Amino acid sequence: MNTIKTICVAAFAIIFSLAGCKGNQAITPTQNGEVEIIEYCTGSDYNSDSKHFRATATGESISRETAKKMSRSNVENRLARSISATLSIVTDNYVNSTNFNNKEEVTETFNDLARTVVEQELRGAIIICEKLTQKTDGAFVSYIAIELSGEGIAQAYNERLAKDERIMAEYNYENFKETFEAEMNKLQ
Repeated sequence: MNTIKTICVAAFAIIFSLAGCKGNQAITPTQNGEVEIIEYCTGSDYNSDSKHFRATATGESISRETAKKMSRSNVENRLARSISATLSIVTDNYVNSTNFNNKEEVTETFNDLARTVVEQELRGAIIICEKLTQKTDGAFVSYIAIELSGEGIAQAYNERLAKDERIMAEYNYENFKETFEAEMNKLQ
């Protein structure tokens, strides 16, 4: 009888320990009902860096062309905001580090020129990723990433500033470019 008792206790212990091990297993996201979302044209390869401004966006519509237009419009708006914010910081830092007589007026002139440059340069943005998918309900999703050269933006900005005689009297491109590059390095 002791042998049967020992076997029953051992069998119970084994079953209990197996049930305990099974309970400690992690539930995967798929088992938990989660679905992985794949977003194209995103991730670290599509972030701005010290050489390029980059932006990504999507657009969704039941019309293929509308989805593509929406994603292009969204990505251009994001890129423009990013460039404008960077140029605004560069302008503030540059103007504050120089001896311009009327800093407020000069800052406003720089910012106006920056808006003009951004609008013109966006036309030259390069598409670095573009994907189009269709959902089960028939809607199209357009993914896009674009980039602009940081150096190209700085040169275009310099060309616009060169046309303003008030600024050119005290403007130093090398100092401006150094300030611009310092800000671009922060994007990494």
